[in-house]
Amino acid sequence: MNKSTSPSTSAASTLSAEICIVGNGAIAKTTALGLANAGLKVILLGPPAAPVTTPAEGWDARVYALNHTAHRLLSSLKVWGALDAARVTPVDAMIIHGDGPKPGGLAFDAYGAHTDTLAWILEERNLNQALDAALRFAQNVTIVGGRAAALQRGDDLATVKLADGSSIEAQLVVGADGAESWVRGQCDIGLDYRPYGQRGVVTNFACEKPHHGAAHQWFTGEQGIVALLPLAGNQVSLVWSAPDALADTLRAEAAQQIADRLAVYAADTLGALTPLQPELVRDFPLRLIRPHAMTSPRVALVGDAAHVVHPMAGHGMNLGFGDVAQLIETLAAREPQRGVGDARVLARYERARKEDVLLMQVTTDGLARLFGADAEPLRAVRNLGLNLLDKIPVLKRRLISHAMGK
Repeated sequence: MNKSTSPSTSAASTLSAEICIVGNGAIAKTTALGLANAGLKVILLGPPAAPVTTPAEGWDARVYALNHTAHRLLSSLKVWGALDAARVTPVDAMIIHGDGPKPGGLAFDAYGAHTDTLAWILEERNLNQALDAALRFAQNVTIVGGRAAALQRGDDLATVKLADGSSIEAQLVVGADGAESWVRGQCDIGLDYRPYGQRGVVTNFACEKPHHGAAHQWFTGEQGIVALLPLAGNQVSLVWSAPDALADTLRAEAAQQIADRLAVYAADTLGALTPLQPELVRDFPLRLIRPHAMTSPRVALVGDAAHVVHPMAGHGMNLGFGDVAQLIETLAAREPQRGVGDARVLARYERARKEDVLLMQVTTDGLARLFGADAEPLRAVRNLGLNLLDKIPVLKRRLISHAMGK
């Protein structure tokens, strides 16, 4: 069973492990479970998680669309089976709607992709509760609650100094601490940063008509990108990638007013929308963060610490799970004489992830630019592109196979 150490009980002490993971989100917890399951001694360092503010019977505003890569990883760690299955919704179809007087369209379904489901929608809380339960019984994991203050790296070890004066020594430090990664900031890793001038506005609705497990996405030009993802029952989760000015307006409106705005897109397919929790509307900034490296001496980055992409395809979290799966595989396959922080081992991890990460960055960034422009010639071109792609089965299958992580 894992051990927990709080700052008050560990002051001025030094803990040691093969790997120190910094972060307290789902990616950090999965990394800890996966590496410990591979037989490595792990310390998970992070501040206490923020208290859950969603009522127990309500639905989280933030949901994830997890692909097959995430499903395989979480299943192998016995986490998937610990999820509240009643709150996990399979996605059987993905329907993309263009804009303008002659909108294009593109549709995928599980049958055409030769799979049982395209993805699964689950709440952030559901995932974290299952991960926390698994961590309570994990071997080789020590959980330390505290804040990192300094990172020192030598030839053989890295030392993370905490704000309370204690230290953690490890062969490898994994930065799983999000888009504003402290670990990344301690390393000589440059990055490209560009805000999209948009915010993701999220909330949940009941829908009048059944969604039949279909996720819908509307590219609307100047109104941004609207996605409605299926939840259990006749319910959907909204992710509206809205320009900042519109996002300000949406946050100032009542949830029912947002539902009324959505009627222009969703009325024909989903009918009238009714807010599930009118007070639960959230938003988060959308930006591209592209670090120039995923590794540094004695350091590996995973998840948003390693890359932040536009959420239009819902694959930011899936990229993170791909990082975790690859890091576990790379460390497990290293030669006996090489430690987990060996520079050659870390270089293998970075090379293995480079193509997948770059492809998702280029794709989401390019689509955000293309569909964010409101000029009529561009609208016609992108609608034509959607229609052509929808009629080329080989390209559709390759696209959906990559998106599913198969």
